[in-house]
Amino acid sequence: MQELSLNILDIAQNSIVADATLIEIGVSVDENDFLAITIRDNGRGMSEETVKNVINPFYTSRTTRKVGLGVPFFKQAAEDTGGSFRIESKLGEGTFIEAVFDTN
Repeated sequence: MQELSLNILDIAQNSIVADATLIEIGVSVDENDFLAITIRDNGRGMSEETVKNVINPFYTSRTTRKVGLGVPFFKQAAEDTGGSFRIESKLGEGTFIEAVFDTN
């Protein structure tokens, strides 16, 4: 759980850097014991090309380091449980991330 918390914080920090004024973090569990974590912001958003690259651990837009691990680790953690991951973003509109974890 601590690792998931750090992934969520990293993504929220990305939202802040993208000038988001609203960041919504949701956590829910359904009747089949799937844990869904969603993060939505109203920041600058990303181009289609950036969305494709953001799941690559060797891609980052930061100049302070050469890797960006928050989103790729979050994606891997969800998929390793048999869950799923998706990211949607539009320039000027913000970003939505959903990671679903199978807790069984």
